[in-house]
Amino acid sequence: MRITKRQKTWAELDTAKTYSFADAIEALRPYCSKKFDESLEIAVRLAIDVTKADQNIRGMLSLPNGTGKKVRVAVFTNDKQEDAKKAGADVVGGEDLIEKVAAGNIDFDRVIATPEMMPKMSKVARVLGPKGLMPNPKLGTVTNDVAAAVKMAKAGQIEYRAEKNGIIHAGLGKMSFTTDKLVENANALVEQLKKVKPASVKGQYIVGIAVSTTQGPGLHVDAK
Repeated sequence: MRITKRQKTWAELDTAKTYSFADAIEALRPYCSKKFDESLEIAVRLAIDVTKADQNIRGMLSLPNGTGKKVRVAVFTNDKQEDAKKAGADVVGGEDLIEKVAAGNIDFDRVIATPEMMPKMSKVARVLGPKGLMPNPKLGTVTNDVAAAVKMAKAGQIEYRAEKNGIIHAGLGKMSFTTDKLVENANALVEQLKKVKPASVKGQYIVGIAVSTTQGPGLHVDAK
């Protein structure tokens, strides 16, 4: 695999070192692209077994400083369409929208639906499910209060979900954010993960944390 000039500069970084969130972010800044505003990504490894129902961690979190990313929100509803539009939803519809999605037209990043639409949305479950877009009552994306759900999604709400190896990946914001804001977002996610620690997990729960930029190297962060 060919190594780019930019990747060669990563050798200057001490990737064996364990950093604080702030120090890791500052260490990564010189290696960010000059062409676009990279995001700060986090990977948290948890001592869980996702095959056990009580350890299959998944939820939503509103980051204190948002993500800096524009999120296109689709709302599936019949009787709450005006509420959704006034709240800033980008795509709104009922059965007509289901037909468009079934035909492969997906131009949104988040899906919200009212409860009465869920039986009808089984038609697009195979389309939205693999993309992680299927609404879920546990995540607050199936609700009659579509206005509040749309506003939260637009304000920088993220979904966290443990993958099969117990690793959670999430975006923490843009590198144009101040370090303090990125650290605050990172701490908010870590604290949330602590709150949802399964009672069946004993001993050390968070066993590893790493941060990286969109196209940059990864650095280890002190999990304690």
